[in-house]
Amino acid sequence: MDPWYLENLTCPVDGARLEFDGTHLVSGAGHRYPVVDGVPVMLRADREQTMDIIRIGLERANGNVSVIDQRAPDYYLETLGVGEPQRVRLIELVRDGTGGIDPAVSLLVAATSGVAYLHLVGSTTLTEYPIPRIDLPAPRGGYFLDVGCNWGRWCVAATRAGHKAVGIDPSLGAVMAARRVSRQLGLDIKYVVGDARWLPFAGKSFDVVHSYSVVQHLSKVDARHALREVGRVLTPGGTAKIQMAHRIGIRSFQTRWRRGFTPPEKFDVRYWPLSSMKRSFEQSIGPTRVVTDCYFGLGWQWADFGVMMNRHKPILVLSELLKRLSQVIPPLTQVADSVYCVATKPKASCAGKQGTIMSADDPASPACLAHEADDAYMGFATRAEIARFLTELDAAPAAQQADMLRRMLPKIRNDLLHAELSARLAAIMPADSKA
Repeated sequence: MDPWYLENLTCPVDGARLEFDGTHLVSGAGHRYPVVDGVPVMLRADREQTMDIIRIGLERANGNVSVIDQRAPDYYLETLGVGEPQRVRLIELVRDGTGGIDPAVSLLVAATSGVAYLHLVGSTTLTEYPIPRIDLPAPRGGYFLDVGCNWGRWCVAATRAGHKAVGIDPSLGAVMAARRVSRQLGLDIKYVVGDARWLPFAGKSFDVVHSYSVVQHLSKVDARHALREVGRVLTPGGTAKIQMAHRIGIRSFQTRWRRGFTPPEKFDVRYWPLSSMKRSFEQSIGPTRVVTDCYFGLGWQWADFGVMMNRHKPILVLSELLKRLSQVIPPLTQVADSVYCVATKPKASCAGKQGTIMSADDPASPACLAHEADDAYMGFATRAEIARFLTELDAAPAAQQADMLRRMLPKIRNDLLHAELSARLAAIMPADSKA
């Protein structure tokens, strides 16, 4: 398998480094992650999945052949989230050709790129991949991560802009489509099957983290944990740019009214107030500004003008005009339907303070307190629990220390502290094994 994965992936349960045994990536604690045709599947089987297709993909990756749609097994139909008519159409496209784009992408394009592509779903009319323009800081030499990459359109955009792109998505079929696209375009992009709530990367791994039309679909608890993970994997000074649905946008209000203002379920879009977005991003990542993405819906991209139906083009023109005006008249963002939260991780941050838990001057900042509550909810040890554990550990005999460390390590999220305790366990083990 590609050595990059061994160098950069970590266990999403305990943050430990991984080894490849020929079929799985394995952590020192025995957590195992299947590798499918060279693609690591880093999903946590011990947690509830956000969509049923993720569970099915995990089953297939672990060898359950009964879930495979045998009509086109190489396209992972059962994990694409499309209905039977779309599956039949994909099989036809595989047989007859698609005019240049991947058959799976021809079906996923509306789900990822928006209503401009509804009339092109399953069609051979679309002959080029719809790659949007991406507005990012200049590359600093590090990596760009797209969370919820699907078939990889933003990874392609970032790569063309000079970034070293990595994409992660929980859909096995979408990731396989993304890899086919990048190979077809001759681009070196790394892809991983994984969950935004438990990113399988070490802390401070990415200069830029991007996400579009993903976090807005998560429950607010899951969304905040995903943001916490984004903050963890960003390098100090790194940028997160994440699209969100705004509660008071003109079309957003109409959509909520049609739903009877009922609470969202499953993968429904969650519409956030701007103040709540900003607060959550600042608590999880760092200083945040909210900028306009588009008006009158979600997903409108100026780069899509050429493929839009004529009746949609005036909407896009007006949306783009308002977007540009909002750059000089910021209050216009207050009525945008789709916004970007652009957060910068401070170069000196309290994020990841577990590694210095023994310090008495550890600041109880709002961000640290939010991280503590989030870690506790997700099953990780809090600072108080770690401090108590370290005190009890020092007083215990060596044999008991080893057992205590084995139990605690999966609950440690911080990379530095995890490495310290792992080294301590390794030092104890020889004496422990002789006892």
